[in-house]
Parts: sequence; C-alpha cells; structure tokens
Amino acid sequence: MITVKNLKKSFGTLEVLRGISFEVKKGDVYAAIGPSGSGKSTMLRCLIELEKADDGDIIIEGNYLCKDGRYVEKGSKEICSKMGMVFQHFNLFPHMTVGENLKLAPRMKKMYKEKVLQDKCLEMLEKVGLRDKLNESPQKLSGGQKQRVAIARALMLAPDIMLFDEPASALDPELTQEVLTVIKTLAKENTTMIVVTHEIGFAREAANKVLFMDKGVVVESGAPSDVIDHPKNERTIAFLNKIL
Repeated sequence: MITVKNLKKSFGTLEVLRGISFEVKKGDVYAAIGPSGSGKSTMLRCLIELEKADDGDIIIEGNYLCKDGRYVEKGSKEICSKMGMVFQHFNLFPHMTVGENLKLAPRMKKMYKEKVLQDKCLEMLEKVGLRDKLNESPQKLSGGQKQRVAIARALMLAPDIMLFDEPASALDPELTQEVLTVIKTLAKENTTMIVVTHEIGFAREAANKVLFMDKGVVVESGAPSDVIDHPKNERTIAFLNKIL
C-alpha cells in the first residue's frame, strides 16, 4: 500500500528526515512513536504532499507520488485522494453543521447523489458513535466528539489508507479513549493506517507494526511485542523508560 525509500526533508539547515524507509501492507496498522521533533508528523505530511520531501521515493498502491525527491506533475491529486488525513486539531468548519462538514468534500468531488450523500453521512457518524449530532454545530461538541467528526469526515471520501497525526494529543485524558476506541474499531475492520501517537498503550493494543523514530531516522521497527516490550536499541529503551 505504501513504500517509502530514503525519504529526506530539511527546513533550512535543520534536517528533519534523514533517509527513512518502511513499507505498509494492506491491513497494516502502523504506529509511529518517538520524542517530539523526531520527524513523525513531517513524514506523514510528505506522504500526502502537504510537505514536499527533498529526496527519496514515495509509492502509494504501486504509483509513484515522489521519485528522487520530485513529486509527479500529473496524477498526484488522484494518488493523494486514496488517503484520508486526520489532524491533531480537528479543522472543522465552525460555521457549518456536522453534516455539512462531512458532505462538503464528497459534494465538491460529485461522488454521490444528494440522497446517497445523506445516507453516507449518517453511516459514517454511526461508525464513530455520533449519529445524533448530524445537525449540531461543531462549537457545541466536546474535543473528543470533534475529533470523531473529523475521522468521519475523512472516511466520507472512502480512502484506502488513513493517516492520523497525533489524533488524541489535543484532548483531555478522559476524551482520548473515545477517539482511540474509534481507531481501534477501524483497525479491526482491516483499515490500513499510519498513526503518529504518544499513546504507547494504543500502539501496543491496536497496531501490528511500530516505527520508533528519533532525530529524523527510523531507529527500530517491528511488532509491538518486539519494539515496545523487548526493544533492542538503547535509544528506544531510554525513550520507553521515560514514558512507561
């Protein structure tokens, strides 16, 4: 589903990604963990062309999005449309209802007829446990509810791959669980995902692969039982000892 080879990205003299490589297969749930500033979010943004990598390859479902640091001129929007992204800070339109937020992008892409669009909207809200919030203003929702609406909005475009950039880090601890529960449900449905997260318990439970990044490189990767429970690299051990 995703192949990343030798991805590099700098902001001025600051090297944020220093040649990272990994593969995501269909149904994989990858948890990217590591200290702040390790390049996790930048890596995710490069995958969907919100940031432009300086070098390396990004291949999405067999199609090059980026080759040797050059993003394709034709077809990049189509390739990126295979991925849905959920951000740390919801990014809902406050002047629209929940339903209008969900309908906006698929309506612009003319994906569904209006009746089907309404049904799809209710289906996605049902999936995240918010069917009754269709006509609610986002301003009346809790942080956890807003993030679940953001997940439903991404799912409206029927992406093959879901990307989550620290989806619970802006939430109070008690609201974190409701968002992580939704992501775990998607994992059980074999949704292919990359989740940048500080929630090690979630990474252990829901992910089948863990990527530990530090200072722009992949330090260690593998099954949660290996990386989290039996890390081999000293840097991974030191990081986990601090937060567990």
